[in-house]
Amino acid sequence: MANPSERTAKSITIRDVAAAADVSIGTASKALNGRGRMRDETRGRVLAAAERLGFRPNPLAQGLLAGRTYTVGLVTGDSFGRFSIPVMLGAEDALGAGQISVFMCDTRDDPIRERHYVERLLARRVEGIIVTGRRTEPRPGIGRDLPVPVVYAMTQSTDESDVSIIPDDEGGGALAARHLLATGRTRIGHVTGPQRFEAARRRAHGLTTALSEAGLEPAGEVLFGQWSEEWGRQGADVLLHAAPDVDAVFCGSDQIARGVAETLRERGRRVPEDVALVGFDNWEPLALGCRPPLTTVDMNLGEIGRLAARHILDAIAGRPSGGGVTIVPASLVLRESTRRATS
Repeated sequence: MANPSERTAKSITIRDVAAAADVSIGTASKALNGRGRMRDETRGRVLAAAERLGFRPNPLAQGLLAGRTYTVGLVTGDSFGRFSIPVMLGAEDALGAGQISVFMCDTRDDPIRERHYVERLLARRVEGIIVTGRRTEPRPGIGRDLPVPVVYAMTQSTDESDVSIIPDDEGGGALAARHLLATGRTRIGHVTGPQRFEAARRRAHGLTTALSEAGLEPAGEVLFGQWSEEWGRQGADVLLHAAPDVDAVFCGSDQIARGVAETLRERGRRVPEDVALVGFDNWEPLALGCRPPLTTVDMNLGEIGRLAARHILDAIAGRPSGGGVTIVPASLVLRESTRRATS
């Protein structure tokens, strides 16, 4: 039978340490966690036994003793996961350094389910909650005076005292416009999603502002519709009828851009030789599957998730952030659909 010194560190338990130091398990636990009153000689004997045996405390057990669970909840209404999963991955990157895990709860945009999940997460003693979704529109908060820090990511709370982190939709629209102008395009149309969506309105405003600064207006009217390829096909038809000389199209989403690209191809317009094309979202399965691959605006959802997690970690460490909205800059991912126009 192997003696304690021959066991692996993985198999050594606090019971072994207590036996080697000739103390009770309770005394060994107090000595190893720096708690309780005891003689220095006793504490030293326990610590020496632990070092000799190669004892490694269980982080979960230590966390529970310290009142910590090393978990954070993520509450989302984005059932498809298009936006919430990148946010979650970014949050996990930031939380991983602290060995904190994420519980993801899908509310399906149901306020009753949301309340239920918040209650369940609090019952599990999570150390913070990140609220996310697929829209940036202000939404009611999940509760006041909750016992844990809450951060809203890719959505924002109507309560100005809450911390909200959202993408720069307006800046993304301006970024797309300036890129198209830099490639020599001057007759730029815009096909986007429903006007009731703040993201669609902000992206359109960013485009029109950048064009105005260059002394230009959009080719035809800004076309609001749906977040779908079908609307992209229909919107492209409307745009080509209203502005036959259009030489670029900025689309409010990559899905819309795929539909626009299809109609342009059917109408004999080459991308990018005749019409340059920019999307929004950098949804890689769509952007890379487009013919040609699609230049698109990236909202940097991973960075939004990382910032949300850092706010949570700061609050856990006793450094809570003030409320308000943080806007994360967008970036442009260049691909073949916007090669420079040639004379």
